[in-house]
This record gives sequence, C-alpha cells and structure tokens, in this order.
Amino acid sequence: MAKLILQSILGLAFLLLVLALALFVSAGSLSYWQAWLYLAVFALCSLLITVYLIRYDQRLLASRVKAGPVAETQRNQQIIQSLASLSFMGLFIVAGLDFRFHWSAVPPLVSVLASGLVILGFFIVFLVFRENSYTSAIIEVAAEQTVITSGPYSVVRHPMYAGASLLLIASPPALGSWVALPFAILLILVVAARLLAEEQFLLTSLTGYAAYCQQVRYHLLPFIW
Repeated sequence: MAKLILQSILGLAFLLLVLALALFVSAGSLSYWQAWLYLAVFALCSLLITVYLIRYDQRLLASRVKAGPVAETQRNQQIIQSLASLSFMGLFIVAGLDFRFHWSAVPPLVSVLASGLVILGFFIVFLVFRENSYTSAIIEVAAEQTVITSGPYSVVRHPMYAGASLLLIASPPALGSWVALPFAILLILVVAARLLAEEQFLLTSLTGYAAYCQQVRYHLLPFIW
C-alpha cells in the first residue's frame, strides 16, 4: 500500500512539474496568473481524487497508475496514446507562448469561469471512479468485471471521457489562450477514436455490453453523439 501511495503522489508531482515547466518556460514569465490558477485547480482536484482512491478503491488507483503508450498492449492504442500525449503537451506549450506573444486575449472573467468548468470536468471523472472500480487507464477487461449501467453510465457510454473532454476544452480559455484550442479539439478527436476502439473491444470481451449499448445510445455527448 505504501508503495502504491508513494508511486501515485510522485506521479502526480511529476505531472504537475512537467505542466508547470511547459507553461512557464514557454511563457517566459512567472507572472502568468492564469497558469498559477489552473495548476492550483488541477493539483487540488487530482489530489482529492487520489486521496479518495487511496481511502476507498486502491485497486482502481493501481490500475490508473499503469498508464500511457508503454502500458498499452495494442499497437493502435499505443499510437493513439502517443498522439494524445503530444496534443496534451502542445496545448500547454502553445498557451504559454500565447501569453508571451499576446496572440489572443481572453477576458479574465472568462478564464476564471473556464477554470470552474475544469473543476466540473474533474468532478464528472470522480463520479465515474466512484461508480466503476474497473476504469482502467488501459483497454482491458478484468476476470470479474461486469457492465456498469448506473450513475453517469446511464447518460453516456463513456462518462469519464466526457468529463475529460470538458476539462480539455475548458483548459485553453482557463489559461488565457484561444490559440491553444485546436490542440484541445485534436485531443478530443483522439479520445473519440480511442473510445470507439474500446467499444469494439468490450463488445467482444465483456458480457452484456452489447445490450448496454442498445440501452444507452450516446457515446460521449448526451443527445448529440
């Protein structure tokens, strides 16, 4: 347990360090208040979710620690995860460059409200983790896994991706940049490709998933897709 906790905390600290470097080095300044607010929100939300998983669902925490292109077993998912990582980092680097060169102007109130949407995105992800202990960071099916149809899963098939997509689309304005939006959109498209591949895998590997797809029509966005 201690090893898992240490691994989780160090992983979060490393991610925050990478994001901070991407933002402030590209911005060329520490007076980037939108970045400070965003990092504070990101850190607090991530830490609260991590603490919850340490307390109530260490199995899920262990599966979430195992993530990234290297952790994937399928070649197409390794490519998708690599594209996702590049797009994710591009979002923060371009946002920092936008701050430095003043390519776009986002009203301060919009940045603050967008940070609120980032919090909402994290909250949706938390609801998913609370509902489903099998939300692994890689595409797999555990031996005892069953189909979850309650909570956010009664609205869309992939509520975690929905929450993550909200977080991503809100990140550029939260960071004071419209120029970084294409990176968020590209990342959401990558997420969409991943979820479609995941659905094909679950249809053949998880009993009852086909019936669930008939029950819940929407993949990611309620009433849209």
